[in-house]
Amino acid sequence: MFFDIGPLELIAIVVLAVLLFGPDKLPKLIQDATGFIRKVREFSDSAKQDIRDELGPEFKDFEFEDLKPKNFVRKHVLEKDEYGLKELAELREGFDLKKEMTDVTDAVRESTAPRSAAAAAGGSSVNLSKEPSAASAGRPDMFTKGADASRREPPPFDADAT
Repeated sequence: MFFDIGPLELIAIVVLAVLLFGPDKLPKLIQDATGFIRKVREFSDSAKQDIRDELGPEFKDFEFEDLKPKNFVRKHVLEKDEYGLKELAELREGFDLKKEMTDVTDAVRESTAPRSAAAAAGGSSVNLSKEPSAASAGRPDMFTKGADASRREPPPFDADAT
């Protein structure tokens, strides 16, 4: 709704206000609150007008919303496009991160897939298959978890350490 307050929270606030101030004083309290908000808005608008008057005719199109960094960049950099940033924005909108990541994942999976027998016999390729070769019999396989993980003993339990 507003101020990130949901409908149930708003109902709870109204019920709490009725219980605290009572149905007799609540309308007067609401009138006082709206009058205060109206005076603050008038004060803010007159302060903004005074600042515009003091700045002079050079700043006749000055808006306070332009002081927000996002709006400032949009107005002064992207609309003028002196630096070719519209093309960057178009590139960013056309870039699909999910698609790029799936392409990279597929390429990695293809490169680590087992080589065919003809490719392995043809040259000195790296053996990435799950079966250990004679040359790598003494080295651990870094691509797969050990098959003997169930036979490993758990670390010793120290009752005094816990």
